[in-house]
Amino acid sequence: MTSTQRSDAELAVDAVRAGMDVIRATSGEAAGRIPKGGDDFATAADIHAEHAIRSVLRAGRPDDAIEGEELGRSGDLGRSARLWRVDPLCGTRNFASGAGDYCTNVALCLSGTPVVSAVGDPRRHVVYWTDGVRAGALTDGGDLPLRPDAHNRIVELNADEPWDVVTSRLLADRGLREAMTPRVSATTLALAWVAAGHRAAYVNDGDLRESVHFAAGIALCRGAGCVVTDLHGDGLDSGLGLLVTADARVHDELRHHIRSVLGHADPPPR
Repeated sequence: MTSTQRSDAELAVDAVRAGMDVIRATSGEAAGRIPKGGDDFATAADIHAEHAIRSVLRAGRPDDAIEGEELGRSGDLGRSARLWRVDPLCGTRNFASGAGDYCTNVALCLSGTPVVSAVGDPRRHVVYWTDGVRAGALTDGGDLPLRPDAHNRIVELNADEPWDVVTSRLLADRGLREAMTPRVSATTLALAWVAAGHRAAYVNDGDLRESVHFAAGIALCRGAGCVVTDLHGDGLDSGLGLLVTADARVHDELRHHIRSVLGHADPPPR
């Protein structure tokens, strides 16, 4: 990202870095828990990181609307088709426990579609980004292009919600376990792993339309050239889950296994 004018992607990266700075300066185990209903909670790091992210976005794009996981929506979408979706700390339980992965998500949605985004990994000091055309990873070694790759055969399955019927059945599916290595995901950082070639695929049952949690990862995977559909291979506007794969072959394989666990299998892909 070498443009002389500050781009939306550069702003997303700056915002994510501001949030990461807050998170890295806070001990998860000492951050306290702020109840949100049921057994869900936030921490002081969630709240303070979102304030930091919003400050960067407001300074850079004062006319844009913002919707955050912790602080809700601000700005007038009636005047602008530009909405920033912010999840300051995805993986709060991992962070609060002192172990496990978590990330910071910022996405610019244009007329409802996530296009530009940054995903920060505070533990590894990596920021993944896309401008909607290109995608890269900012590390100590420079800005490296993202290259999806299915060679590791690892598929991340979300199992964090009570509606995860498909992913729960996939975990129990012997055919999938013989063909791939399933893992249970606890953070949307798994989407960045698919974009970067660390995972072959990601599967989620939920209706992820207008999701502050997944917008950044979806944009990132699209920018990296992944196959991004619902569980039936159609567009995400259906609300019928999320299937992200490194390539078309893995997408066909997983579509076969999904159909199988739902009881209407098609022939295995050749």
